[in-house]
Parts: sequence; structure tokens; C-alpha cells
Amino acid sequence: MNNLKSNEKILIRYKRFSWKQFFAIITIFLLLSLTQTQIMDTFINKGTFQQAKYYFTAMTLLWTIVAITFILIQHHWVKKNFGKPLEELCEVTQEVAQGNFDVHLDSKNQSEYIAVTYENFNQMVQRLSSIETLKDSFIADVSHEFRTPLSVIQNYGTALQSENLSEKDRFEYADTIIEATRRLTSFITNILRLNKLENQEVATDISSFDLSNQLTEAVLSFSTKLDSKSIQLETDIMDTCPIESNEELLFIVWQNLISNAIKFTPDNGKIFIQQKIKNNKIIVTINDSGPGMEDETIQRIFDKFYQADISHFTEGNGLGLSLTARILSLLNGEVCVDSEIGKGSSFSITLSKKYSI
Repeated sequence: MNNLKSNEKILIRYKRFSWKQFFAIITIFLLLSLTQTQIMDTFINKGTFQQAKYYFTAMTLLWTIVAITFILIQHHWVKKNFGKPLEELCEVTQEVAQGNFDVHLDSKNQSEYIAVTYENFNQMVQRLSSIETLKDSFIADVSHEFRTPLSVIQNYGTALQSENLSEKDRFEYADTIIEATRRLTSFITNILRLNKLENQEVATDISSFDLSNQLTEAVLSFSTKLDSKSIQLETDIMDTCPIESNEELLFIVWQNLISNAIKFTPDNGKIFIQQKIKNNKIIVTINDSGPGMEDETIQRIFDKFYQADISHFTEGNGLGLSLTARILSLLNGEVCVDSEIGKGSSFSITLSKKYSI
């Protein structure tokens, strides 16, 4: 099939009738008319051949008119119920093919199959529009995330070439470059993880382990950051808590949430981590004494690349909480957020003791 030009309009031409169809129906009706031979024989036997001739001609004309009328009615019905809708569908699909997703088909007053087709088409266009929007947003966000650290690496790398640079500045610039590369590595790792998990339907590598021990390890891994901000950490973690889940993925959850709490907790602030069992469910709550969040932020906090507080832009890339939500979804867990401006935020994670598909 030849490709259509962007300004070329699709035209559907209708024939008034199909000649093959016409002759087929005429043949049928002629055969029906010939069934009147007994009446004709009666006319001939009585010597009224002229009457028989007129009768045959009249019957042939009558059935011919009936056949043509039937074909025209059928043509009108097919054109109205299928031809026009298909012509409309061809026009809007051409619009979509040219990149226009702001099209919609009205399924009212359509036959059942056409109405279903229209609804499916509308859903398809809506999904395509969402995918296109997400793609553009993703490219813009990824480009921005790459541009900032790469600019830092380029600028400080150029500065390192200066012959008059002191040894102290040289080490400082090198540390800045290392931090930028660390951020890039973290960003790429999170993208790959999130992409892999979004294509997964169920969690794999399920094993039994002690959740209390894992939480303790996660907290200890942030001891340096906690000390650097003089954050007071309080914990209420159970002595032991066996769980059946994906150990590696759950550790990422605790890392992301604790890191997020430290990031938004001011110097000399407080973080409280509690673990308990309620209604045969494991509940882990992480409270911080940060600035809190507005309702709009809470609604979007698990979106990719979303960062409400740009003052902490260099400390993250907006993928941690999105990754956390996807992991918990795979592990049949839930995450709830409770926050109020000026009173900090609280993340509550609910997990089942045993993983089930």
C-alpha cells in the first residue's frame, strides 16, 4: 500500500449497487416468477396466449422492481450503519497517524459493533496520548538530570587543568566531580531498576529473612549522614520479625524512605522509626520533623521525577519514592503518607508476613 501524504484525504466511494449482487437477486426472482408456469399453462390451454405473455412480462417487471428496491434499501442500510462510520474511522485514524491525538469518536446512535469499535478506538487514542506525554516528559526530565551533573563535571574538570590551582582546591574540585558522578550512577541505577520492575507482574527471589535485622542494618548504613546533621534518631524495632518477601527489594524501600527522611529533616531534628504487628500485618512507620507537605504534593509524591522542594534538588532525582511504591506494589504491600505543613511527615508501610501471588 502506498504511503499517504500528510495533506491527502482518504475518500471512500460507494457504488449504488453491486452488479454481481444485482444479477444474482434478479435470477432468484426470475426463477420465482417462473413458478407461475402452471397459471401460464392454464392460459395457453384455454387459448389465451396473449394474456399469458402479458402476465409473464408483468411478473418479470414486478420482481425486477422488487429486486432493485431491495438492493437500494440494503445499500442505504449498509452505508448508514457501516459505510459512514468506517469513513469517519478512516479519517480519524489518519489524524492519529499524523500525530494528532486530540480526536474522539461519538459512539452514540451507532450499531453495537461500531459502538464498541469506537469506544476501543477512543481508549487507544487516550492511552497513546498519555504515552506520548509521558515520553516527552521523561525525555525532558532525563535530559535535565543528566545535564546538571555533566555540567558540574565539565566545569570542575576544566578548572582542574589550571596550573595555579592550590592543592586544597584541587581536592575539593575532585570531590565535587566524584559526587556528580555518584549522582549520575545513582540516577541511572534507579532508572534501570524502575524500568525492570514496571515490566514485572509478580515479585521473584522470594525468601524468608528477619525484617527487624534488615531495618537495623538500613538505619546503621545512614549513621554518617545522621551525625553530619546532628539528627536525633529514635527507634522502636522488634527483636525479631520473620517475613517471606524479596529481601533485596525491601532493603531498597528502607534505604529510600530513611534517606528521604534525613534529606528533609533539618539539622538537630528528629526521626522516629517504629515497627509493630497489627491484625497479622507488619507495619513500619518512619516519622520526620521536616517542613511537611501540602495535599497537592502528597498526591504527586510517588510520581517519577517529582520534587516539590527544589532546594533539595541536588540530593535526589525524584525516582526514589516512585521506585518504593512500585516495589511495595509487587510485594503486596502498601504505603500511606500523612503530613502537615510545619509538623513533619510520616510514611507507613504495611506488609504481609508471607508473600502470595
